Amino acid sequence: MMVHEGLLTHFSTVVGLPSLPVAFLMAFPALFSIVNPLGAALIFAQVTAGQSRRDCMALARQVAFYSAVLMLASIWMGGLVLSFFGITIDALRIAGGLVVAVRAWSLLQAPETEEARKQAQGSTVQASPNIMGQAFFPLTMPFTVGPGTIAVAIALGSEGPPGGNHFVFYGVLSLAGLLVAAIVWAAYTYADQLLCLLGTTGTRIVSRLAALILLSIGVQILITGVQGVILSSAHAVLLMVG
Repeated sequence: MMVHEGLLTHFSTVVGLPSLPVAFLMAFPALFSIVNPLGAALIFAQVTAGQSRRDCMALARQVAFYSAVLMLASIWMGGLVLSFFGITIDALRIAGGLVVAVRAWSLLQAPETEEARKQAQGSTVQASPNIMGQAFFPLTMPFTVGPGTIAVAIALGSEGPPGGNHFVFYGVLSLAGLLVAAIVWAAYTYADQLLCLLGTTGTRIVSRLAALILLSIGVQILITGVQGVILSSAHAVLLMVG
């Protein structure tokens, strides 16, 4: 028990939150909200209209796999990208928080606009026997996992605790990403059933609820970034005075 509590304390710097379970509870809604697999599934059903059930299931499985790879790569390698370009974590938090908040606000106000964007991206898929060749582009990138999702994954990965072994922390984030990818697979596999069950109105209600959660997460990331800049500046001033 003491070891368990010590482990949670060691990883207590996740966006100002107290423990690994809370880190998961922040990462999963953030990724789920910005991917929006339920809303995307309805467009996926329209894009794959006329395809055999077997092809649709194989395509859904392939898209989910590629989505998982993109999210995991962003989580695990995002820190290296930041270091290469000399970007501080606080700068990424501020920028990422703004991007996520603005995106969430637009989704909250008009989810039908997002549906139109997804529809435009999905329209680039050609109805052909070789539809599997389009599983990565455009069905995975940018239709399912776009730049916004990658930015959020990098921002979450950059929230790791200073020093120590990060594998447990990244494992928690990876679990959230894999769970989102699994939901993408399920939603795309049963897209026709979701289309009948939710309909357009139900999908927009779910999208607005997800957007509200995403807006809160974006604001939290932004606040954490601003706090980091203020504390860093105050520390630098104290060092100069001392």
